[in-house]
Amino acid sequence: MSKILSTQLVGLIQRIQQSEEESIEESARLLAQAAIGQGTIYFACFGEMEGICINAEIGADPFSNFARYTDSVELMPADRVIIFTRSGQDAEALTLAKKLNEAFIPFTAVASEVASEANALSELAYTYISLKIRGGILPHPTNLGERIVMPHLIAGLFVYEAIKLEFDEMIADDDELE
Repeated sequence: MSKILSTQLVGLIQRIQQSEEESIEESARLLAQAAIGQGTIYFACFGEMEGICINAEIGADPFSNFARYTDSVELMPADRVIIFTRSGQDAEALTLAKKLNEAFIPFTAVASEVASEANALSELAYTYISLKIRGGILPHPTNLGERIVMPHLIAGLFVYEAIKLEFDEMIADDDELE
């Protein structure tokens, strides 16, 4: 079963890479604006996506200009926010997205659903990345028709690392110009 799992995970990551490459680069550019403009990059991670905040903050290679978003944060015009949530329907994520949109704070959002007019989070975000997860990726071993393993955090960490690679390259290029 682990071979099937690894095959499905590789396929998921390849789908994200192929279809979201441009959005990943745009998101990195958006976040780089904060680092270059003396702003802070706030991570707002909901549910299990909190693992991404932990990685960005205390992982082996922390994210530059990182700060954890809380309701007490007073955002400045140079700041940027990245939202990671399992679902674009997450009430907390949508509340934050509306608040950021109304305050004209550019932000990126990462969630399972594809971008569409019906996806309010994708409509509010300056850039949006879909994790391409519609449900479980493996068939249940005993319950036919049921699917298991919902790898939102794994897919989110892939997107995070892809954004970070682009972001670090942009920041390094800017440092070389100084």
